[in-house]
Amino acid sequence: MSQPDSHQAPAGAHLPCCLVSACLAGLCTRYDGRSRPSPACRRLLARYRWLPLCPEQLGGLPTPRTPADLVDGDGFAVLAGRARVIDRAGRDRTEQFILGARQVLAVARAQEITLALLKARSPSCGVHARTGVTAALLLQNNIRCLEF
Repeated sequence: MSQPDSHQAPAGAHLPCCLVSACLAGLCTRYDGRSRPSPACRRLLARYRWLPLCPEQLGGLPTPRTPADLVDGDGFAVLAGRARVIDRAGRDRTEQFILGARQVLAVARAQEITLALLKARSPSCGVHARTGVTAALLLQNNIRCLEF
């Protein structure tokens, strides 16, 4: 008998499900091809079934990839068409970031998820300093977002 994956609840458990930035869960999905595991996030994840997702990969961007930044606003402004996501090579990645955010939202809706644990200071997942595109879309759809 094989051991359950770390992100699976034990058989018979009825834990709520949450989304987590894949890089926080230890997957090598960051722009630089690394992970950024968070001990605090991992402790919180012990109380959930969780789905690790990378919106930038879901939007079609490779790993590793050129870092990108929000230009002329935050994720809410990107979704409203007033700001863009531009990578450091000058390429407009707005379309990929919006697509990835929509993919994450689709998973959240399909799984009836109400909580997302997201990577701080990310143009996709950041919540506080400058809300990322995915975080903005999740917040607009009443999904609570915490950043690590």
